[in-house]
Amino acid sequence: MNQILTSRQAEELHKSMIAYLTSQNLTSSATALREELNIGEGFDAATSKKYEGLLEKKWTSVVRLQKKIMELESRNASLQSEIDSATPTSLSKRNQDPTSWLPRSPARHTLQSHRDPITCVAFHPIFSSLASGSEDNTIKIWDWELGELERTIKGHTRAVLDVDFGGPRGGTLLASCSSDLTIKLWDPSDEYKNIRTLPGHDHSVSAVRFIPSGAAGSPSSGNLLVSASRDKSLRIWDVSTGYCVKTIRGHADWVRDVAPSFDGRWLLSAGSDQTARIWDASSGEPKATLVGHEHTIECCAFAPPASYGYLSTLAGLKKPPLSSSSAEFVATGSRDKSIRLWDARGTLIKTLIGHDNWVRALVFHPGGKYLLSASDDYTIRCWDLSQEGKMVKSLDNAHGHFVCCLRWAPNVIKDVPAANGENGSTTNGTKKDEVGNVGIRCVIATGSVDLKVRVFAS
Repeated sequence: MNQILTSRQAEELHKSMIAYLTSQNLTSSATALREELNIGEGFDAATSKKYEGLLEKKWTSVVRLQKKIMELESRNASLQSEIDSATPTSLSKRNQDPTSWLPRSPARHTLQSHRDPITCVAFHPIFSSLASGSEDNTIKIWDWELGELERTIKGHTRAVLDVDFGGPRGGTLLASCSSDLTIKLWDPSDEYKNIRTLPGHDHSVSAVRFIPSGAAGSPSSGNLLVSASRDKSLRIWDVSTGYCVKTIRGHADWVRDVAPSFDGRWLLSAGSDQTARIWDASSGEPKATLVGHEHTIECCAFAPPASYGYLSTLAGLKKPPLSSSSAEFVATGSRDKSIRLWDARGTLIKTLIGHDNWVRALVFHPGGKYLLSASDDYTIRCWDLSQEGKMVKSLDNAHGHFVCCLRWAPNVIKDVPAANGENGSTTNGTKKDEVGNVGIRCVIATGSVDLKVRVFAS
């Protein structure tokens, strides 16, 4: 057998072993070892004391080093996985492909001013304004490019639960809803003056979204707003008159979230009755009921046409639906810690498992390939729809507490006049892909119980 230790190292080891045996009162073993190793009388009590704890120290340091090595190997594997799942273009910031961009830590800006947990965020369709709502009853407007607070909007008397930009063509509005049972409309062009308050719900209003232009049969295209409430109903409002034009009932409990399709023809809602439902926006008739979650559904989103190719493969379809078709696939996130992908008939096509707590927000990547989720486990996770929904990235500790909301900045429309109502009222910040005319903004915003809004940008 080849000698690994030098003669000096071997001598030190032998003396340490003898000293250890002596300290443990194993004198016979110590004497036998000394005789066999021919270590004479020079190994006295002082020498024994010198080497007494050496073997134990070496042993414990080896265990600590092994643990450290395992941690480093795990970290290395995680980073290697991230590199492997990235495309060469996404590795180069200079030539980054927006369709492959995913958020990474650290955030570009951490925005702090709210005094209570943040419940919602929304991007202005044109300007670099970001609205956040909070349990402190206020809405704050930030410049997300500069990372600065622009103004604080007061008016609600209880927690602000959701905000959204959108509205009539050429006249972007900000809508907010609250536990005070009201929806309020604010005019960004007039210092966010409160121009209308919409009463009518009988309980907290959980979610509010502008319905994009083109809702079938609607004379008020671009002027419609949908709200979801704890009173178990959805309501559709005409923002130009303030009237409720339709009340949709069908949920058996609190409706937590609502999202319109990109063309405004369909609505997707989800809630505490553990179901999600697709509705015809013009008639209010149900199209499908999605049943399968085992707890409250916190969030829902329509897939953009850019995702149809990946989702149709997951669903086992031979070819994807036409990109002009809306409401083909949807995603839901639940307190059961799962994300589920469905087709428009309500058939479950995939369950994504990975979060360790409630899933609170979902947004499809405008490029179509990814789905992003935020959770009470403090993380943002990225799921690759081209790899059967495999989780390819996790921003661990994206916040220091529950991550309550997540939005993607709306696409920049190039070569065509900006239409505020159309840009601002897109589902989760995504819009129907207009080849050659759409520029993906690589910017997302999140809000948390830690009182912080974070902006992740390329």
